[in-house]
Amino acid sequence: MTDASDAAARADAFARQAAAMRGPLAAYFRRRIRNAGEVEDLVQEVFLRLTVRGTPDNTDHASSYIFQTAASVLADRHRRRTVRHADEHVMLDPDLCAEQSFDPDRIFSGKQALNVAAAALMTLPERTRTIFLLRRIDGLRHQAIASRLGVSVSAVEKHMVRAIEHLMAYAGDAR
Repeated sequence: MTDASDAAARADAFARQAAAMRGPLAAYFRRRIRNAGEVEDLVQEVFLRLTVRGTPDNTDHASSYIFQTAASVLADRHRRRTVRHADEHVMLDPDLCAEQSFDPDRIFSGKQALNVAAAALMTLPERTRTIFLLRRIDGLRHQAIASRLGVSVSAVEKHMVRAIEHLMAYAGDAR
C-alpha cells in the first residue's frame, strides 16, 4: 500500500469510528447541559472540529480523542455563555411586542413625555440631578456615588428621595 492509500484508509476508519460515536456524544452532552435543544448543535460542533483538524496520526484511541474534543467544545460553550451573560437573557415574547405600534401619534407623545422628563430634571438642583443620573442612568450604587462625589451615603440617599419626590410632583403638575 502507498502512503496515500494508507492515509485514506486511516481517514475512512476514523470517520466510521466517529460516526459510531454520535449516540455516546449526544448522551455525554445531555448529562452536562440543561438545554436539550443544544445537544445536536454541540455534537455537530465536535464533528466540525474533527473535520477541520483532519485525521489524527494514531487512530487507535479515536474515542478518547473524540471525547477530548467534546470536552473542549463544552468548555468553549461555557466560556462564551459566561462572557455573554447568556443565562441572564430574557426570551422575546412576540405576543407582548406585537401590539406595540410606532405610529406618528405614539412617537410624538413619547417625545413630549421625554421633553417633560428632561425639563423636570433640569429644575432639580445640580448636585441632586447629578446623583439621580448617576444612580438611574449610569446604574451606580449609592456607595460608589458617595465615593465619587465625596459625600456620605446618607446624603446620596437623601438626594435620591428629593429627586424622586420632585419628579413625581412635576409629573403630577404636567398632567
